[in-house]
Amino acid sequence: MPAEWIWRNGEFVKWQDATVHVSAHALHYGSSVFEGIRAYATPDGPAVFRLQAHSKRLLNGAKVLRIAHDFTEELVNNAIVETIARNGHESCYIRPLIFRGAGALGVDGRGRTETEMVILTMEWGAYLGADALEKGVDAQVSSWRRMAPDTHPALVKAGGNYVNSQMVSMEAHDNGFSEGIALDVNALVSEGAGENIFVIMDGTVYTPGEYSSILMGITRDTVLTLLNDFGYSVKFQPISREMLYMADEIFFTGTAAEVTPVRSVDRIEIGSGSRGPITKQVQEEFFAITSGKTADRHHWLTHVRQAVSEK
Repeated sequence: MPAEWIWRNGEFVKWQDATVHVSAHALHYGSSVFEGIRAYATPDGPAVFRLQAHSKRLLNGAKVLRIAHDFTEELVNNAIVETIARNGHESCYIRPLIFRGAGALGVDGRGRTETEMVILTMEWGAYLGADALEKGVDAQVSSWRRMAPDTHPALVKAGGNYVNSQMVSMEAHDNGFSEGIALDVNALVSEGAGENIFVIMDGTVYTPGEYSSILMGITRDTVLTLLNDFGYSVKFQPISREMLYMADEIFFTGTAAEVTPVRSVDRIEIGSGSRGPITKQVQEEFFAITSGKTADRHHWLTHVRQAVSEK
């Protein structure tokens, strides 16, 4: 359910009034960068998870795409907590977006279009389904490859990159799966349509590195930290397709997907066909921290009420 207010270029407007002109450059050419962020309900009110990391990645993405703007990390952080507070959320999904707006058409929009920024919030549950966090999801290896490193900036969460993700996801849905897994240009595992992937074999955790055209996910980084806390060995290496079938456990990570187990790939059961013990351990710790039940030892939470009162 969308919220009542949207932050747009420094002021709040009603949801229905946050319109964009049809000549907006991003609409025609995909010249936008965005973030997906979650705020979780805690005993001290809503808390934004990894706010600073998301704001930094957002602005770095705009830098790579040469989208000129005057926004700062402090402005983005403040605007996000203000939007959550104004909309009265206890928990929510947050979408900040920087994009080239209206102006002259043409592929190179620099100096010819205005740059806009919006922040919208909404209530959003489990991305891959209500039962997915416990029972897992069925995935397929997609026929669509991730972009080669010299074609798109894969490290940037750019709107245009998600045409590829849409094709991966739509193909999976049309074939009866919850999500697709894309291979890279070398036919090695890259990531899901909107998630990073972890593969567990014999107690060792494997995950692709940036060389596989992945987005360096913030939830991925969170899980790597938790795995280190638990003492697990993590290997960053190319992963073959057949490793997926032989794995003891597989799970997806992402702001929307959080930590979601994969129970089958291409209709081949993974491990016992249910959430494995390492996945369960990581998942439970992740939700314990985000809910405020466990101490925020890595300082990942920004409490909205406290942040607003300190302004």
